[in-house]
Amino acid sequence: MNQEETMLLHKERYKETIKNLTVMSDILARNVFKDKNACEYVLRIILEDKELTVIDNETQMDFRNMHGRGVVLDCVAKDGSGRVINVEIQQDDEGAHPKRARYHLGMMDSNVLDTGKNFDKLPETYVIFVTLKDALGCGLPIAHIDRIIRENGKEFGDEEHFIYVDSSKDDGGELGRLMHDFRVKEVKEMQAGALADRVHELKETEKGVEHMCKEMEALRLEGVEEGRMEEKKAVAYSLADRKMSAEEIAEIIKVNIETVKGWLAGSVSAAR
Repeated sequence: MNQEETMLLHKERYKETIKNLTVMSDILARNVFKDKNACEYVLRIILEDKELTVIDNETQMDFRNMHGRGVVLDCVAKDGSGRVINVEIQQDDEGAHPKRARYHLGMMDSNVLDTGKNFDKLPETYVIFVTLKDALGCGLPIAHIDRIIRENGKEFGDEEHFIYVDSSKDDGGELGRLMHDFRVKEVKEMQAGALADRVHELKETEKGVEHMCKEMEALRLEGVEEGRMEEKKAVAYSLADRKMSAEEIAEIIKVNIETVKGWLAGSVSAAR
């Protein structure tokens, strides 16, 4: 099978996959939230704010950390009042761990305050996890978590908020209908609105399906490249055991010297 035939085969498989995607699927969700109107529609319901206006939104926002683990956020939006809102679609409980929510918020804070600005200029910030099931085990369709002063129950006032939405529960209202729309495969089962319009565009129009196929192919190639790098990393460890220098290893496996040094440093740390 030649390369063109292989590409066509992949494309046909992608088209079949697209039919079964829901908004709870990572690849569909990130493309849904690229649309400002769909993002605004969802946030208005979850935050119970009909006047909320999204003025900026970005998906797959990559926050780097020079001293530790970075993070890629599904969607980060800014509304007209200056609030910064991170929305994460999570299929498993581990992905929605409370400490992950804490880390997301910390990374957001560290990237939104300009040098020299006072801390009181930090914007009000939300981290919203929409989960496949009850990740917190509290039996609620939606859970709002804010810091309070334990002794008197008053709000701490840091303007940091966590919200967990359990997509499997129906509260009998607008949120329940939204979560229903997150779970269904066919647009005809969704209520009218900007979310349904965006899902229709991505799943049922020629332009949208073509875009989704390209996104899925990019993910496949990324996975292939990650696999190759993992193989090269294993070779680097093996050559290092033979007392080869990072420079020699980089030359042999054709990888940037800084990348090799990072791998070897991590290997030494793990061994300790």
